[in-house]
Amino acid sequence: MTEMRRAMPRLAPGAIAVSRRLWLEAGMANSPSTDAQQSGGDRQATVLVVDDDPALQTMIFDYFVDNNIQTLLASGRDEMLRQLSAQEVDVVILDLRLGLADGLDVLRELRSSSDVPVIIITGHRPDEIDRVVGLELGADDYVTKPFNLRELLARVRAIMRRLERTRALPAREPERSGYRFSGWRLSLRTRKLTDPSGADVGLTKGEYALLVAFLNAPQRPLSREHLLQATRVHEDVFDRSIDVQILRLRRKLEHDPSAPEIIQTERGVGYVFARQVEPY
Repeated sequence: MTEMRRAMPRLAPGAIAVSRRLWLEAGMANSPSTDAQQSGGDRQATVLVVDDDPALQTMIFDYFVDNNIQTLLASGRDEMLRQLSAQEVDVVILDLRLGLADGLDVLRELRSSSDVPVIIITGHRPDEIDRVVGLELGADDYVTKPFNLRELLARVRAIMRRLERTRALPAREPERSGYRFSGWRLSLRTRKLTDPSGADVGLTKGEYALLVAFLNAPQRPLSREHLLQATRVHEDVFDRSIDVQILRLRRKLEHDPSAPEIIQTERGVGYVFARQVEPY
């Protein structure tokens, strides 16, 4: 812990005091969590914090180290890529406001080469556009400033528990190559969706994960909770995001998205993929 604290840049006392005061005035006083070992087994998690605010870096670093989380720091894109190439990281916490850099572009670049889970930090935006775009680009969760450090830690631990469960699963049988339904074809190897005329239809990461969840359980009502888990979205935060993804997917699959025939709504339950599906 001493070595990690030495890695922190020195900050002017006034800068730290001002940031702490702002967090406290917002009603976000944070006390160390008492369950430091509950993050998912005995393995220590490694978190990379990408933020250009030294005071916020300090607060997250101190709190996470106090709770047995190995914490790395980066102030921008280049430092983030160096850290990721140098060691294994379990979770990235990415502030979408990185000075002159666009955090969404950084997220897009990260997702193009890595599946490491990402929690984005957004400012207070009434229209929530940054959060929605961040989710569509592949973020796993988000917090909005000002946020509670204990809540941020809880979200990191929730992701770690999912990772540990995945690692503990027995080896699967060789996966199928894809699915066919109503003239459509989805290749799992290339993640390419082809319509009945043979034309390629582009899918975002979220739309692809959602479609695979439906194709794995055709003609069965699926709850929002099931779809949230299948697409690695945090159920307490992104329930509305599933509805947005459903709408976008319908626009690509349905002749008339306002009267869907493929992805139908099961009132009080969720959604059902109403077509027969042939795995291959």
